[in-house]
Amino acid sequence: QVLLVESGGGLVQAGGSLRLSCAASGRTFSSYAMGWFRQAPGKEREFVAAISWNGGITYYADSVKGRFTISRDNAKNTVYLQMNSLKPEDTAVYYCAAQRSAYYSGNVNYQLGTAYNYWGQGTQVTVSS
Repeated sequence: QVLLVESGGGLVQAGGSLRLSCAASGRTFSSYAMGWFRQAPGKEREFVAAISWNGGITYYADSVKGRFTISRDNAKNTVYLQMNSLKPEDTAVYYCAAQRSAYYSGNVNYQLGTAYNYWGQGTQVTVSS
């Protein structure tokens, strides 16, 4: 069992920055691939970014590429999402998720939400224009 708790959301003006954190419980955090997803009102959940168990592989949605950066600190059981140059269309609830990978990246589907095993409760990000 992995418990995920997101933090760092809030209200920011367009062009501003926020850093989301996702703290995980459990001793096997480092074996999991981690992802960030978001869901805006009236829209389906969408992939934002993902990172392999050791941080060696990262993926980004085209809409955030060059603006967002995902990273992880396995010693702190935490994954981060640095969000720069925020736009009003980035407004959503942001969720972190963990996918079992057993210290192997070849069997991970980073962009598919249903492939993730554990989810946090989400943190609201609101970008004003």
